[in-house]
Amino acid sequence: MMDGYPYVSPFEDRHGTTRYRFRRAGKSIYLPESPGHPAFEEAYSAAVEGREPRQAEIVAHPRAILPKSFADAWRLVQKGIEWRKLDEATKYKNERLTKEFLNSKVAEDDPTLWAKIPVSDLRRRHVKLILKEHGETPHKAKHILTAVRRLITEALDQDWIEYDPSLKIGWRPEYAGWRAWTEKERAKFETRWPNGTMPRATYALALWTGNRRGDVASQLWTDVDFEQDRITVRQAKTGKVLRLLMLPMLRDALTDLPRRTDTIISNAYGNSFSEKSLTGMMAHWTKMADMGPGCTLHGLRKTLGKYLAEEGATSKQSAGILGHDDLDHVELYSKDAEQERLAVDGMSKLLKRFV
Repeated sequence: MMDGYPYVSPFEDRHGTTRYRFRRAGKSIYLPESPGHPAFEEAYSAAVEGREPRQAEIVAHPRAILPKSFADAWRLVQKGIEWRKLDEATKYKNERLTKEFLNSKVAEDDPTLWAKIPVSDLRRRHVKLILKEHGETPHKAKHILTAVRRLITEALDQDWIEYDPSLKIGWRPEYAGWRAWTEKERAKFETRWPNGTMPRATYALALWTGNRRGDVASQLWTDVDFEQDRITVRQAKTGKVLRLLMLPMLRDALTDLPRRTDTIISNAYGNSFSEKSLTGMMAHWTKMADMGPGCTLHGLRKTLGKYLAEEGATSKQSAGILGHDDLDHVELYSKDAEQERLAVDGMSKLLKRFV
């Protein structure tokens, strides 16, 4: 017997490992681990007391990721190649919306979060309820649906599920978006900010290339070819590189602009603007031009789309300039111009008949 452990004796098994055995009243019980280990101590106490050993209670860590759950799918999405290819702004937006979904309750009277639900438990009725909960913010609902579908796609790729429960569930809210600038607003801005100033260059880049604000902020001087009247536009969101004609209006805005850094647009200290800071500066510049709210950088992109439509450019031509893959999205910029042109043509026919 061992000191401190009556009825316990050590022995070597066939592998040469020292093990321990409890013997009393003709009964033998093999003890796990070695003296001092919690499992050994519990098994020894249970043998002495003539009971079954108590099993340690397993408590799940509150932040533990359950296998094949939505949180597990999100973990894998962030490790994927497609996720790493996204620009930082897109990642930030998608991460924010995905986490909002993961941290939302499955039901009002149930504290369980979607993060802990197996993807295989998702049903079409759940998807429709998620969209219904965001009925007052339809654009947000559309983006959350995109986030959920990204998780579903990952589950399909991992063979956790065999079908997509969100298949053919459409969500296309009425879209207005940022409005185009009016001719009066453009005239006010151009009067206040002549060629050669940083506000005019920012305005001209956004308008005459149809660039997004982040791409305007990062546009390089090396992408401008004054000899060939060409400008190369690099879209962070789509990864596309577009070679565009540099219109005289853009050329005039850039010709006498001070070159303070590698980017065309810079502040008075010679530093490039961030995407958000450039948005704030445009609001400041329009206010200094005595203009009302609503004249945004993205509104200039929509203005170019409107002009293209008014001049009869095809959807493919507009997509080639603006960098869209989805031709339906091009119509967001051109539908007003198309409606006006069709209406004028139609009324003109009535005019010929009745006047």
